[in-house]
Formats: sequence, C-alpha cells, structure tokens
Amino acid sequence: MTNMVSVHSISKAFGGLQAVNQCSFDIAAGGITGLIGPNGAGKTTLFSMIAGALKPDSGKITLDGQDVTGLPTHKLFARGLVRTFQIPHEFSRMTVRENLMVVPPGQLGESLFWALVAGKRVREQEDILCCKVDDVLEFLQIAHVADESAGNLSGGQKKLLELGRTMMTDARMVLLDEPGAGVNRTLLGKLSDAILRLNRERGYTFCIIEHDMDLIAKLCQPVVVMAHGRVIAQGSMDDIRANDEVRTAYLGAS
Repeated sequence: MTNMVSVHSISKAFGGLQAVNQCSFDIAAGGITGLIGPNGAGKTTLFSMIAGALKPDSGKITLDGQDVTGLPTHKLFARGLVRTFQIPHEFSRMTVRENLMVVPPGQLGESLFWALVAGKRVREQEDILCCKVDDVLEFLQIAHVADESAGNLSGGQKKLLELGRTMMTDARMVLLDEPGAGVNRTLLGKLSDAILRLNRERGYTFCIIEHDMDLIAKLCQPVVVMAHGRVIAQGSMDDIRANDEVRTAYLGAS
C-alpha cells in the first residue's frame, strides 16, 4: 500500500520546549491511521504541521510523494488535505444546509460579475451543489436538521456537520482531531460508521487523534503512539496494548 502522507523526523519547539521531537510515521493511502497519546504528547502540534498551520523547525512532510513541508493550509486544501478540529467551527447563525453550501471554493455566485453576466451558469452550479448537499445530508443521516441553525445542534450533530463539510470539498486526506469528544454514544456510533463508510465506499484516507480507545480499536489500523513529543510505538491495537513502554507512558502502568 502506498503512503499518502509521510512524516520524516519532524520537530517543533516553542520557547525552548520541544513539543514534537524527531517524529516519523506514514499514513497509508486508503487507510485509517490512529494517533494516540497522553495530553501534551504533541499530537495536535503534529497535526498542525501536517495541515500547514505550523511550519516545522526541521524534518520533511510529503503528500503523494511530493515535499509539502511548510506549504500553507489553503494550498494543501487545494490538494485534497483537510483538517477538522476538536471544537467544531460551524457558522452558528446559518442553517446546516447553508453551512455545507458555502464550503466548495470557486463558486461563480460569489462574484458579482458572474452573477450579472452568467446567471444561468450560476444557477446550474448551485443546482449541482444542492444535489451534493442532499447526498451529504442523507449519507450522514442529518437531513432532518437541514434547515436548523447550526448553532442549535448537539455536540454530536456538529461533529457530523464538520465531517459533512469535508465531504463538500472532495477531500482525499482528512485529519480528524478528537471526533468523539463531547459526542453521546448513539451519535458516536453514527459518526464512526460514517467514517468507516467514507473510507471503504468513497476511498477517503483518515488520520485520527482520539482518546476513546474503543473508537480507535474500531476504526484504526495501524495506531501510532506519541509521548513527550516523540513516536514511541506503532502497530495494531493489540500490539499497542501489549507494549510495555506504551503502558508506562500512556496507560500509567508501572
């Protein structure tokens, strides 16, 4: 299996504190990779560097074999790499449908010029987007809240909406930051099933930061473990659970 993203000896320090220290691992194309570790392990900082929000002090990041180290977020977005956040960033006063409609870039209707001179093309593009929104709503089982203000959604519904927004971008590589945080068990089941279906049916590649080990075990193979800014183990969930260094650093075993 080829690697969609490869991280080579990445390091990042803040004020003399080494947040990420010589980290290396691969995210296989078409797979779901888990990234776990205790709070302060450097996981979010690593995500931020892969997503282009932070530039590493040293090391290299490749996407589809091409060096993208330090490439800004919008350029990585154009290449199909998208990141979500632990706390969803919805437009709270807009409806769920509107939150999805505004995502795709380059819409003709955003330009006054095209709206005036090419109204038919604008409407045709909007019709296509509406069909795509309907597909996303149905896929994620949130069609019943399509016209609800996004700010009124539950935590789990907001996570589903966040996932839906990635679907509107035709993302190929999605970095999910704690998708299970603040989600009740029923909606967590829907969310995890949606991630699996996107992976298996639509070819999405995922890397997931998560503290819920049951969710990681259900979704992820392989699992990468970080502690104190470095990768300390990689492998199946069974391998990780049996690893003495992981048990000491992450699970608190003596």
